[in-house]
Amino acid sequence: MTDTYRIALFGAGGKMGTRITNNLAKTDHAVAHVEGAPAGQERLRAAGHEPVDASAAIADAEIVILAVPDLALASVTADIVPRLQPGTVVLTLDPAAAYAGLLTTRDDVVQAVAHPCHPSVFLQRQTPEEWADTFGGIAAPQDVIAAVESDEPSTQQLVERVVRDIYAPVIDVHWVTVKQLAQLEPTLVETIACMIGALLKESLHEAVETMGVPEPAARAILLGHTQVALANSLNGDNPFSDACLIAMDYGRESIVKDDWKKVFRDDELDKNLARMLHLDTIER
Repeated sequence: MTDTYRIALFGAGGKMGTRITNNLAKTDHAVAHVEGAPAGQERLRAAGHEPVDASAAIADAEIVILAVPDLALASVTADIVPRLQPGTVVLTLDPAAAYAGLLTTRDDVVQAVAHPCHPSVFLQRQTPEEWADTFGGIAAPQDVIAAVESDEPSTQQLVERVVRDIYAPVIDVHWVTVKQLAQLEPTLVETIACMIGALLKESLHEAVETMGVPEPAARAILLGHTQVALANSLNGDNPFSDACLIAMDYGRESIVKDDWKKVFRDDELDKNLARMLHLDTIER
């Protein structure tokens, strides 16, 4: 099995597509860049890549990467999947549309999803470039979660090689099912973790604007204690003090609903995805 592949990259000049384009430029893969937006085409040309027609890009592609918005995936796959060569891998970067059944599929075309974990808060960063790369895909190493609907070892090898290249530098690729990936993203990381991040920002605003605490002081104590809270809770670095545990209980009673874990249920996941994909409901 070769270590280089023929890749068709859709949305190559978009926000995520540009990141992938830049990383693939460092490899020996043969990449066909597809971009419909004029601004994206200009970005590609400025980086030295000439956009190509979709038909030409998919003619001999071994893997098609769809770096397009979730809301466009249904129409894009409806257009290109019927024209792909048997055995082609279609890789999306988010599980929502795949799990919701919005993608056009074929029995002889492999569906895969791969989503970056982003650099861990506990990553041992070594350089200024790693510290500056909070998103990943530039300098700071990250893990990736991936799913592929194929039992062929060579197909998984293809997907892993390309995934490691588009999200480089990558530490590990963790294999799950499409459903499990959807349970992680959005439920675990967007519905919960990102929401808590936004809540922290709102809390900082309240401390500054409502309580009148100087902003540098409030930010300093919040950022430091956020690291301690994560380290103590997720790594077990140090036990919380008895007083802190009492305050944490008060916070849970005052802020968190008793039934909050319902977000992990399948029916709640479907409701969440329907809202994200602008659907009335998801049919199973």
